[in-house]
Amino acid sequence: MANKFFKRASAGLLTGAVNGLFGGGGGMVAVPLLKGMLGYPDKQAHATAIFIIAPVCAASAVVYIINGYAALDVIIPAAVGSVAGGLAGAYFLNKCPKTFINYIFIALMFIAGIRMILP
Repeated sequence: MANKFFKRASAGLLTGAVNGLFGGGGGMVAVPLLKGMLGYPDKQAHATAIFIIAPVCAASAVVYIINGYAALDVIIPAAVGSVAGGLAGAYFLNKCPKTFINYIFIALMFIAGIRMILP
């Protein structure tokens, strides 16, 4: 029981640290941790990661806003778009095959990695 709690807390700590440090990307860490380290099925890992990321993003956002790093003119329009996209993505998660979701996730992680190393 204590080992499960430690693994879950460690996964949460790593997810939060990545999200806070990079201003996002916690979900990219949470999904593989939920699947690999904690053994959750694919779709449950993706759905759980979203639920985990919401408070992590809120906490990071507060720190960024307090320190003047956030572009306040973008927050409301981006939040509206993010909510709409989140609803659509959650709807399609249940409709799409597991392998399709995994391939899309891998492609997004690959593209994000390439974008980080290119000028």
